[in-house]
Amino acid sequence: MKERFMNTNHIYVIFGASGDLTKRKLIPALYSLYVQKLLPEKFIILGVARTKINVDEFRELMLESIKKYGDITDLSEAGDFVKNLFYETIQYDELNSYNILKEKLNELRKLKDINGNTIFYLATPPNLYDVIPLNLAKVGLNKEDDGWKRLIIEKPFGYDLQSALQLKELLLRDWEEEQIYRIDHYLGKETVQNLLVTRFSNGIFEPLWNRNYIHHIEITSAENIGVENRGGYYDNIGALRDMVQNHLLQIVGLIAMEPPSSLEPLSIRNEILKVFQSLRPIKIDEVSKIAIRGQYTESIINNEKVKGYREEKNINPDSKTETYVAIKFFIDNWRWGGVPFYIRTGKRLPTRVTEVVIHFKPTPHFLFSRNNLQEACNKLILRIQPDEGMLLEIGIKIPGQGFNVQNIDLDFKYSELSHQRIPEAYERLLYDTIKGDNTLFARTEEVIATWKFLTPILEAWQNNNEIPLYGYPAGTWGPKEADKLIEDGKVSWRFPCRNLTNSNLYCEL
Repeated sequence: MKERFMNTNHIYVIFGASGDLTKRKLIPALYSLYVQKLLPEKFIILGVARTKINVDEFRELMLESIKKYGDITDLSEAGDFVKNLFYETIQYDELNSYNILKEKLNELRKLKDINGNTIFYLATPPNLYDVIPLNLAKVGLNKEDDGWKRLIIEKPFGYDLQSALQLKELLLRDWEEEQIYRIDHYLGKETVQNLLVTRFSNGIFEPLWNRNYIHHIEITSAENIGVENRGGYYDNIGALRDMVQNHLLQIVGLIAMEPPSSLEPLSIRNEILKVFQSLRPIKIDEVSKIAIRGQYTESIINNEKVKGYREEKNINPDSKTETYVAIKFFIDNWRWGGVPFYIRTGKRLPTRVTEVVIHFKPTPHFLFSRNNLQEACNKLILRIQPDEGMLLEIGIKIPGQGFNVQNIDLDFKYSELSHQRIPEAYERLLYDTIKGDNTLFARTEEVIATWKFLTPILEAWQNNNEIPLYGYPAGTWGPKEADKLIEDGKVSWRFPCRNLTNSNLYCEL
């Protein structure tokens, strides 16, 4: 491994600086770090894009973005912050533009007395992921002879297994694996990181975290909006690629991993990789039984007509792109052998929510009458968003004669920590890229393993017209056929509400 430069003074280069991601997330997050004194003494942010604007115009646009999208109310330092912003117009596919960029970087380094430490953030469409890194390398901007160089890539990393392998080969030709940070904003959420703390800092959970005590695990990521203005992009991607391959399987990795030997990034990432390598391979002929896809249809929500997916802007009227997917799978190792995992995600569901539900097995002998197995099982709900927190569902005796039992909730919400600010996901991840901490970033082997796991589903949906695409009315919890994935008829999906403590209620939007 090459020697690392401990100095964090650096230039942060953002490709796609005129786009929404930069305005809505990246610059507000960097300003938050600046206010908290978490940026180094010497730093520069260089915006790069095709749009022709000058430095003053760029600074003014970013200042407005901080005011509009940032969560830091103190704007007294915003003026000083934007003085560290610069801008360069570039043509992404022209090599000469990268020679000009290199000269610009040398000029800025002399201006602030910063060595070669550089972060390149690709806030661009995925079709440039194999263009920009290649051209950076051609002009030597990947070399670490004068400081560290880091390459930040947004999802999706590839469109399928073949494209992911091609992108891997292209990147690793010029960049070291430790230079590449594949960013997944879900992993930047405090509540996702708390999954590790909940598991490994509490002695009451770890002894139960296995096939002996857990009946099944359920992960839901629901959105109550449609595709909005992303129709042209989404119709070529779908829910499986957009959410399952990255966000949800990364959460599975954190839930199912073995205790790492330390909190060092390599230790944690090694354990997550082992989970992905232990996913039971899916056979193409069983896809219709373990993977349900759906597409939302026209409906009435709160007395308003809501378009179906095929009526949305820039959507093919004959589209077979899934807006909902539910999958049942297994992890074949000693800890999880035989425990079913269920994940589902979709658009135009009743509410926006992401959570993990650990369903524990019932007691071996029922001393107290319960209505069904669902009630008899304890549940641990780890809420990622919104109303972030956790909830443990237990049974207690109802006051009065006899032993009538009902479930109650023992809950904690992050909002109760009134003195603590919950940082935005990008804020944490950008800070980690500056520190060189890649714990929360997927490495190549993880990405390839998840694509391998999902490839049979993608191929079956593409090649087998007999596998149905189920319609579901907008505002419902998806196709009823997804309920059949949970083969034990005595249990079902949890129907979460925006409020963590309202469980199994059909929520209004």
